[in-house]
Amino acid sequence: MGAITGALAGTVLAAIPTLASIFARTVVTPEPHPAEDVRIYRYRPSTDDRTPDLVDLAITNQTTVRGQYALVFHESQGVARIGEVVSIDRKQQIVTRQVEEIYSGDLSQAVRGRWAGFVWPTPRAAGYTSQDVWIPVDNGLAPAWFIPSSRQTQFHDTWMITVHGRGSKRNEGLRMMGIAQRMGMPGLLVSYRNDGEAPDARDKRYGLGATEWPDIEAAILYALNNGATSVVLAGYSMGAAVSLQLAQRSSLARYVQGLVLIGPVIDWLDVLRHQARVNRLPHPAGKLGRWLIESPWGRTITGLAAPLDFRQLDWVSRSGDITHPILILHSQDDDFVPIGPSEKLAHKNRRLVSLIRFQQARHTREWNVDPVRFESAVLTWLHVLLNGISPSRLSLAGTTPAE
Repeated sequence: MGAITGALAGTVLAAIPTLASIFARTVVTPEPHPAEDVRIYRYRPSTDDRTPDLVDLAITNQTTVRGQYALVFHESQGVARIGEVVSIDRKQQIVTRQVEEIYSGDLSQAVRGRWAGFVWPTPRAAGYTSQDVWIPVDNGLAPAWFIPSSRQTQFHDTWMITVHGRGSKRNEGLRMMGIAQRMGMPGLLVSYRNDGEAPDARDKRYGLGATEWPDIEAAILYALNNGATSVVLAGYSMGAAVSLQLAQRSSLARYVQGLVLIGPVIDWLDVLRHQARVNRLPHPAGKLGRWLIESPWGRTITGLAAPLDFRQLDWVSRSGDITHPILILHSQDDDFVPIGPSEKLAHKNRRLVSLIRFQQARHTREWNVDPVRFESAVLTWLHVLLNGISPSRLSLAGTTPAE
């Protein structure tokens, strides 16, 4: 028994460097083709005008949550907007949901798909008039959508710039455009390096916010050169980390009125520790993987042009460095980026940071679960912000949910 135990321990120890290397590379390497990991059992078109189209899907921790979502299939060539749950069969592990619209592809032929939070694939699908624009960035031009304001208000020269998350694209920001339209704010939905639309970085690796922020700086410069006098940044997940870096490091930060952060990465080390636990990675392997990202010695494994400094990416420790008003919208049921660091930041910097908690929503799906509450909270905060109320009064009851 002792010999067997020793052999197993030796096998685990030998595997740790390999596991750490895979973990480190996965964190910083873009995934060009996200996995379509949701089983699609059957699409049932309606036979009359009184009943909706339906689709039967495998039950997951995401497919049973209320709200509107996108179902992406056929290697991202097909997109459907999925509505509310109709029934759940726990015995067969099948959830039936409404199909509100199919934008592309043949859902009847799909057997696997990807559950996404973006809802609409393009501005036109969401009912917005838009223009395709190109923003000069390192290595070329990054495509963006410009959505003009539909009504004239005193906020017409403050643009809302949306910054999508890791593995997502600019259509993620379409969920913010209803708010921008009601405020009379133009919207700019941008792409940035390594997202599959903008030019890649030279090392083709994520900088977790530390290297992407110059692309958002270029977007702000574009806005200023085209009629904006200030901007509000709306960042999702890693896009929030990008926005925070810009607010601290860019010479154009003075034009940023404030930041709306949805499911934000406030502390990357906390996220990596969580992901290591979720994926049952041995603690030494997770710790070594983080070291590989931070160390110059790990560059041959990670492919990073330069190591990343996780201290620079930890805004809980750097709460005193926050200089802009921030609204955080974060779900207590976020299973990818835990809410803990958002709560800590809001507690440590009550003067500038407001937190709105949600329930049930998965990662960056707060709008999907409760769009009325989401939009009400952001509209209230924006009115306070843009009407020039003192930052010391800029609060939505601190860290208490706004009803």
